[in-house]
Amino acid sequence: MPTRTARTAWNGGLQDGSGQVELTSSKVGTYDVSFPKRAAEDAGGTTSPEELVAAAHSSCYAMQLSALVAEAGGTPQALDVTADVTLGEDKEAGGFKLTGIKLTVRGEVDGLDEAGFKEAAEKAKAGCPISKALAAVDITLDAALEG
Repeated sequence: MPTRTARTAWNGGLQDGSGQVELTSSKVGTYDVSFPKRAAEDAGGTTSPEELVAAAHSSCYAMQLSALVAEAGGTPQALDVTADVTLGEDKEAGGFKLTGIKLTVRGEVDGLDEAGFKEAAEKAKAGCPISKALAAVDITLDAALEG
């Protein structure tokens, strides 16, 4: 399997500085980052490490779930996955840490009932490589079939 690369160029201090993160391997874009906007409710056109983790987690989870639905005898027609990643204070070590990730998935699946879908969804949460990498973070799941 290949290695994927991203690069960040940062100028200045934490509060007055800013940077750009480049998705180097795919060359799909370069995005502004800033700590004050990272900590604000309105991101103001910048991304953040948490949003990038959310993108990685939601896409990885969708792939894992599609494989497990098929393994369970179903056919995934559509999966809508959202990952909400929360940054908060690290009261034990100081600074900040990821305090939680909420995965929400709504699926259109042929050949599986709600219980079968939820079982596959839980297995995908445990088996997704990004979930494994983020095992120190509390990850919750809200999974349901639509239609």
